[in-house]
Amino acid sequence: MELTAASPLSPMLAKAVPTVPEPGSVQGGLSYEPKWDGFRGIVYFDGTHTEIGSRGSKMLSRYFPELTDAFARLLPAPCVLDGEIVVRSGEPGRERLDWEALTQRIHPAASRVRKLSEETPAVFVAFDLLALGDQDYLDAPFRERRAALEQLVGSLGDPVYLTQTTRDVDLARRWLVEFEGAGLDGVVAKPLAAGYAPGKRLMLKTKHHRTADVVVLGYRVHASGSGVGSLLLGLYDGDGNLQNVGGASAFTDVRRRELVDDLAPLVQRDEEGDVVTGATERSRFSSGRDTSYVRLQPTRVIEVRYDQMEGSRFRHTVQFHRWRPDRDARSCTFDQLERPIAYDLSRVLV
Repeated sequence: MELTAASPLSPMLAKAVPTVPEPGSVQGGLSYEPKWDGFRGIVYFDGTHTEIGSRGSKMLSRYFPELTDAFARLLPAPCVLDGEIVVRSGEPGRERLDWEALTQRIHPAASRVRKLSEETPAVFVAFDLLALGDQDYLDAPFRERRAALEQLVGSLGDPVYLTQTTRDVDLARRWLVEFEGAGLDGVVAKPLAAGYAPGKRLMLKTKHHRTADVVVLGYRVHASGSGVGSLLLGLYDGDGNLQNVGGASAFTDVRRRELVDDLAPLVQRDEEGDVVTGATERSRFSSGRDTSYVRLQPTRVIEVRYDQMEGSRFRHTVQFHRWRPDRDARSCTFDQLERPIAYDLSRVLV
């Protein structure tokens, strides 16, 4: 297989498992590494020019000129790398991953991209090698790919880093707890004897799973035009203000229609009896998406499952767990949330 940006491949993916697996659970053993929270990137370097493909095979190169420049300057030979693009922020000794700064980089204006590349430069964390020179590594076992990756990028330095790995499951479980304080979101286990399988969930990932009681602020109508597509959620801050913290979705077709009836008594209406609506901020990733929602009286409480927070919002869409009729909405505050102990990112990027 010819690995070029002209025919980009889909990266190998991971299947979620509840706990960090034992090394003996997979034939040939496992290698463990931190799960980085950034943009997945496949780097295609032909010896002169660099392209960076996304998880969906779209090119990210124009958004990260500092990385394409660095690859051309630092990489000693043509290669294809798999890794993660991240942005770091914070004072020395208190650094962490900055998702918000990273997402700001997806901007249509080249001048804005160049400015941000200087103000909040990205780094690339390499965790797999797919090709080097004329050699295709897709069919090689991970232990061989990792050894070749270490030789290729292990000493390049900023902004190209080599992710840590270990075969010690106890250390991997420590990483799951400690590295969250630097903004990472779990641990990945890779079969040592397996080749690279584009688009296949051959790896295993363990992420944090927590629950929280939140207030239902409103709902968006499903894209089909029928039923509830997602619930908007809120928590009370220390000043008693109700803040939007994210959303919950992934309901079945039947449940979507049921929710419309269940929530009907809570729908806010104006003096004329018309439904009161609002709108959330548009995402730079889906600027054409309808952001309107139906406002509800903030009295209904649900329990949700989530993995981590990004500032004052859930990092990812959360999962509905159950209704909490026993909870008063005013008791749903930020104080209930588990906050990881801070961990310096520079101790992860070694």
